[in-house]
Amino acid sequence: MRINELSIQQVTNANGNFQFNNLPIGRYILSFSMVGFESKKIETSIPVSTDDLFLIELQPSETVLQTVEILGRDEQSYKNTSSFVGTKTETPIKDDPQAISYVTKELIDDQQAFKPSDILKNISSVNTYSYYNNDISIRGFRAGGALVNGLRSPTNSWSQTLLANVERVEVVKGPSSIFYGDSDPGGTVNTVTKKPLVENRKSVDFSTGSYNTFRLKSDFTGPMNEQKTLLYRLNLAYQNAESFRVLQGGEDMLIAPSFSFLPNDRTRVNVDFVYSKAKSRLDRGQPIFGGSAGTQLNSTPISFAIAKQNDFMHELNMNSTLSIQHKFSDHVSINASYMKVLYDEDLLEHRTSNNYAVDEAGQEIPTLMQMQTIRRKRKSFNDNISLYLVNRFKTGPLEHRMTAGYDYIQNVVPIGGSTFNAAGYRNADNTGVISRYNKDKPELYLIEDGMPVPNVPHFDLTDPDYSISEISSYINDPNSQSAARTFQHGIFFQDQIAWGPVKAVLALRQGYYTNVRDYKQDDENLVRQRKFIPRIGLVYTPIQPVSIYANYTQGYQPQSANIVADPERYGGPFEPMTSKSFEGGVKTEFFNKLLAINTAIYHIEKNNILIDANDDVNPDLRRQIGQQRSRGIELDVNGQILSNLSITANVAINNTVITKSDDPAEEGKRMPNAPKHKGGIWAKYTFKLPALNGVGIAAGANYISERNTQNAALILPSYVVADAALYYAFDKFRITANLNNVFNKTHWVGGYDYNRLFPGTPRNFLVGVGYTF
Repeated sequence: MRINELSIQQVTNANGNFQFNNLPIGRYILSFSMVGFESKKIETSIPVSTDDLFLIELQPSETVLQTVEILGRDEQSYKNTSSFVGTKTETPIKDDPQAISYVTKELIDDQQAFKPSDILKNISSVNTYSYYNNDISIRGFRAGGALVNGLRSPTNSWSQTLLANVERVEVVKGPSSIFYGDSDPGGTVNTVTKKPLVENRKSVDFSTGSYNTFRLKSDFTGPMNEQKTLLYRLNLAYQNAESFRVLQGGEDMLIAPSFSFLPNDRTRVNVDFVYSKAKSRLDRGQPIFGGSAGTQLNSTPISFAIAKQNDFMHELNMNSTLSIQHKFSDHVSINASYMKVLYDEDLLEHRTSNNYAVDEAGQEIPTLMQMQTIRRKRKSFNDNISLYLVNRFKTGPLEHRMTAGYDYIQNVVPIGGSTFNAAGYRNADNTGVISRYNKDKPELYLIEDGMPVPNVPHFDLTDPDYSISEISSYINDPNSQSAARTFQHGIFFQDQIAWGPVKAVLALRQGYYTNVRDYKQDDENLVRQRKFIPRIGLVYTPIQPVSIYANYTQGYQPQSANIVADPERYGGPFEPMTSKSFEGGVKTEFFNKLLAINTAIYHIEKNNILIDANDDVNPDLRRQIGQQRSRGIELDVNGQILSNLSITANVAINNTVITKSDDPAEEGKRMPNAPKHKGGIWAKYTFKLPALNGVGIAAGANYISERNTQNAALILPSYVVADAALYYAFDKFRITANLNNVFNKTHWVGGYDYNRLFPGTPRNFLVGVGYTF
């Protein structure tokens, strides 16, 4: 049970008895909950007579046919009990034969996290690759896909999404192609948004802190009619903040209403809408002195960025979802969901050409960066349809929960996208541009002061110039981007079988994948692929708190539509990516199921991955390497050790290497941004002493071992970063103060090459005030 106003929790003894001592005078709402039962709340006043007793009876909750998350969850801790992402139906995590890691909204609030990069440290085997949206590595493999409420969401945007409307962030480990089409073998991120609640809750939070940060968010939910058949939730968020990075930071806004309609006990309808807008600049990372100068991570400050004052990036994301669940009987239900996503980008950037300047003899100048400008406007649309039937029945001693369904995912880049780019070197007559400098033919180029003249002036790392630069002074190349379309659909079948302490998951998928090249053009043609994908998993529960599991899963990923549709830019043709995974582990619960400790060991193989070709002429060129293998072990801890002591911790040992390549020198090389060791811990303690009533403290630390970049000569060092927080709750107010990177450790969270490193934030603070009413 929990006293909401004081954020104090208590656990009953074996007889169901409980008590709270030394409570301040006032009125309180007591919340009672237990897995498998409906939650209940009562209101009371202090003081009460010593003879007064509360008799609370919870009613069993029938959740076995729930197939989509329609209503908000009442769990209010670092531990999450059930998930939909692994099986399409609500399944206890301990009964799912694969690793699922997560971060709950309570941890998000305690760490005052605002974007996904703020919470990755809490999840095992997940590491930052760059600053960009969903650009992470999971179990050593670079991730590219994402889910929102179990539906495939595009990751076109550069800016990271906000967390104000997020209930929890889950990472389902290993390939998940069975339900979600093409998926990365390391794992897939699923964002679960907040859903309406049946009781009124309202909160407003304001935060400010380092780098001129101003942040406001609110959360309103409750019934809209007396019958409580129509519920709403409205999440709002706004942030205006600068950054430790030069000319970075910006403005973010989120509006996220959600409605649930429950006309009867058999039908549930949910509508979600998310409007997200970001105004910023595109941060391509920190450049350092060139490779010929040796590895000099400190040759430029971590605040160093390449940009111009008139650069901008305006992004709009709109997401709308309709979900309908209907029970035909106590044993059969159907779920239908449709999600529509719009992405709109308006961009101007001065960025590197991923190379350093050269002199007339072709010698690299390690302190001057070759530059290019990109002016781009584009849109894309994504459609996702999911339809499946769930049937629960018995055959003799076997209990079945059978799922059969169909899904369709489409991404369209319409006609109208356009770029206006400048790069390369001026020709001898200064009337045109040559993309690459050829030291053997200097007569073709305009030469001044012993150097070929660039179309876009070089950026001096020793004397940066951030002034306004008018792109019309360059020789620009306007291009209309080709329209593109990719779609996939599949039929899937799953049977979750229970026989006493043994549970099995058997699943099959037949997937169809189509890329449309030159979409809506006279020479339009289709590239079709298909794949049959199996999955099998077993769970054995010798005693109730312990589950032992194992699984085998395959994955499949056709190359993305933009890469297939533009071989001149990206290269190719390329073979599709395939993967297979073997995994086993143990999931346990302690302290009356308040604490979960999950371990996993795995072996994953992925074939035909694409990596940057590091081509001097074409920075977008890709090349394909044969096979990568990931092996590792991981541990996740989430929940409460005491009623007033919450903890989350993770440890991972991972070795992801290239096992087959056309270049023998690459074999045995560790994949970029895939640390061999990772660990973290965060603990929060709330005092029970009357003199410190409402006071809490928290502290944590995170360790990342050294990592390779995409350049074999550049290795990022290991680091340990410590964080701390202080809390004070009184009446309906909550004050939070977070100090991040307490010891001001200089570190890099990811990196590509000498010209694109991604440093971590120095010591910073954030102070927030929240009011619940």
